[in-house]
Amino acid sequence: MACFTVPAGEAVVTTIVKKTMEKNGTKNKENDGRVSMTRKLKWLSNLLWGGSVLLAFEHVWHGEVQPFFPFLTAMSSPEDTAEMLHEIATVGVSMAVLVTAIWIIMCVTADMIVRRPVSSLKQTV
Repeated sequence: MACFTVPAGEAVVTTIVKKTMEKNGTKNKENDGRVSMTRKLKWLSNLLWGGSVLLAFEHVWHGEVQPFFPFLTAMSSPEDTAEMLHEIATVGVSMAVLVTAIWIIMCVTADMIVRRPVSSLKQTV
């Protein structure tokens, strides 16, 4: 019903943090064996925005989101609202946590690849 709101909220926060870091010039040099944090945050925000847009489209497709107030059909009755809040607390939070965990694994893997010596790359090719 509204599970996409949690990843969308996290996407807003990560986008704001990334833009603030870029504005303040807070970047790692990519030569120090790590991928810059702003690039990593861009990966996370892209994952979250993409998933949120896809889920929002799916909810619109099934008629759970409408273009007029109250935008979520689950807000029309107190029983439906309670069910929607439960879905947000369980499904929405678990999706956001899963995407963030996958992003952490991506960041660790990217840093390991960047730190790998050039000679080991030539041997694998």
